[in-house]
Amino acid sequence: MNYRKLKLGNKNIIGERVTIARKEKDMLQKDLLAKLQVEGLNISLPALSLLEGQKRPVFDYELFILAKVLGKDVNWLLNNGEAFKPER
Repeated sequence: MNYRKLKLGNKNIIGERVTIARKEKDMLQKDLLAKLQVEGLNISLPALSLLEGQKRPVFDYELFILAKVLGKDVNWLLNNGEAFKPER
């Protein structure tokens, strides 16, 4: 299993939760990509890695498809509505 080598970024607030949900389902990133593709969201492996690392923004339509594929509520992915405090 690979572990994150770099600290999380500040481009989105769902990346860490996407990683948690994916691992709860014992999915590799390539497995998640396949399921996203079936739902009409076609992103690359590097883009997913950047998303999970919070180093790329997430579009609203991506958020909804990720929630559906991962079986999570959008609010859960949004960290239960807790305030986001970007690093400065």
